[in-house]
Amino acid sequence: MKLFKIAVSILIVTAITFSCGKQPVKSKKISKHWIEVNSADNSKPIARHEAAFVNVNNKFYLLGGRGIKPVSIFNPKTKTWTNGAKPPIEIHHFQPVVYNDKVYVIGAMTGKYPAETPVKNVLIYNTTTNSWEEGGAIPTERLRGSTGNVILDEVIYITCGISNGHIDGHKNWFDSYNVKTGEWNVLPNAPQARDHFQSVVANGKIYNLAGRLSKAPNATFSETIGKVDVFDIKNNSWSTIDAEIPTQRAGIMALLYQKNILVIGGESMQQNKAHNQVEALNIKTHTWQSYPSLIEGRHGTGAFLFNNIIFIASGCGNRGGSPELTTMEKY
Repeated sequence: MKLFKIAVSILIVTAITFSCGKQPVKSKKISKHWIEVNSADNSKPIARHEAAFVNVNNKFYLLGGRGIKPVSIFNPKTKTWTNGAKPPIEIHHFQPVVYNDKVYVIGAMTGKYPAETPVKNVLIYNTTTNSWEEGGAIPTERLRGSTGNVILDEVIYITCGISNGHIDGHKNWFDSYNVKTGEWNVLPNAPQARDHFQSVVANGKIYNLAGRLSKAPNATFSETIGKVDVFDIKNNSWSTIDAEIPTQRAGIMALLYQKNILVIGGESMQQNKAHNQVEALNIKTHTWQSYPSLIEGRHGTGAFLFNNIIFIASGCGNRGGSPELTTMEKY
């Protein structure tokens, strides 16, 4: 009986405590799946892959891809797509870098599969004027495409890539380009070459994730890379983490999301459909976990954070070059 009275007293005290305003903390609701994003007027972006998708000043921009295609611009306020300016040349296989109101295209390819050639200059898309301009020349001896690019403190870091289309010329090169001065520097080589991958910067470190060694025509997709290489900018040194990516693939999209680097989508010889897997590398523990899969698998585009929501659009739905997609998803 005494135990019963004590229990009742505890319940009463707890109830009084909550009634006095000290409510239990509610956990933040997290989306458990990807959601399709439709326009308000049924407008769509231009279908493309081996392209880029970025957010600049609260508008979304799809750039590049095979062929010379106008920029596709999405306004999240009006939920409509419009067309912007065409680039001066065909540009594809690049990871874009946003600086102020401009998108920098560096380490891109031009031309047709499988013998594409590296673009010789930095190209810049000005979102304010909706115009393209030619930036500085890339040193001839460092030309390649399909590089991983990030920016930190006005310096673009360019990693790896391939110099001869999809055929050969795999590079483990590492360079920097100062967007203000145009200065180009050669940095220590990465532990391993790779192309069709993306880089992510987090806590002063650059992560190279996924990708492959393209060897057309017989081994275009098969030599994927599981290792993650990390460059410590302060210490000017590379390392390779122990845990490899669970699902090896190339043509991925990658970004920092909270304490994780997400590797999204991709393509491989394991399946004809583009991958819909989303796998997360914890940058503190270097362990992997799975996130909800994309609605539609895709490769060869970009993903970014906008108001703490991940957006991804366009790309290709199968391994290779078709079908090119016009859909957009968010998480």
